[in-house]
Amino acid sequence: MLPFPFPPPRGSNEVPQWTGAGFRLGDRIVPVLEYSENEAGWSDDLTQLHEEAAGDAHPIDTASRNDALAQLAVRFGARAFTLLEVGCSSGFMLEALRRRFPSATVIGADVVRAPLYALADEHPSVPLLRFDLVRCPLPSESFDAVVMLNVLEHIDDDAAALAQTYRILKPGGVAVIEVPAGPHLFDAYDKALLHFRRYRLAELTQKLEGAGFAVERQSHLGFFLYPAFAMVKRLNQRRQAKPLDPEEVVKNQASRTSKSRLLSLAVNLETALGKVVSYPIGIRCLVVGRKR
Repeated sequence: MLPFPFPPPRGSNEVPQWTGAGFRLGDRIVPVLEYSENEAGWSDDLTQLHEEAAGDAHPIDTASRNDALAQLAVRFGARAFTLLEVGCSSGFMLEALRRRFPSATVIGADVVRAPLYALADEHPSVPLLRFDLVRCPLPSESFDAVVMLNVLEHIDDDAAALAQTYRILKPGGVAVIEVPAGPHLFDAYDKALLHFRRYRLAELTQKLEGAGFAVERQSHLGFFLYPAFAMVKRLNQRRQAKPLDPEEVVKNQASRTSKSRLLSLAVNLETALGKVVSYPIGIRCLVVGRKR
């Protein structure tokens, strides 16, 4: 049993019933509830490319997931709670969440279609939803936690997305959010990856506060990597005048660094120190906001 009823999906008047392996709609079982089309800055093809190039073990992505898990563990421990991951299509974070919090009710959502159905085949016991967060169909005050890792930069109206996130959280619920840092580093690679923006940490916290959140934690990921990362981005801004092929962008960025031992060592050191310090710069912004 799920803690709240899902509204009827697009094209149906039936109230869906979770069976433990898909949703019952009348006399049929569907693996994914679809509420809206993809109107965000991402695609099925980019999801597949990223998974093929980076897999589930890229040092930065691993550190990202581990940081989010640690933030949730501090706040919920081993007790039961209800969690929504927005942008779940790779399934890597969903799997980590279920392992770390076996008593939690974990639900996945994304705007992409084909990757969600592939994920449903791999994890049929996870409720999966397809919707645009700006037009979130879920009931108010439904979740104790929402996780969004590298999602907001793909949404044009990020303020509306944060407002919806606030709405569906229970009082006292938390949003664990990560986005790319450094608006001054926005380059052709960001455009090819369908980013609307990169963020300053202060800008992100202001947007959370504008949506009603109390910001409990703010830091960066990639502190030790920032100098080299910033240099590469600056060079890209100078050199790249022609449009880039998204396939080449993902392959070059992800596969080139996914097995770097030096990168792994730097990220591991940063993670260890990050338990006691907050980093003033980095390649990604990390925030946790609590619903008042």
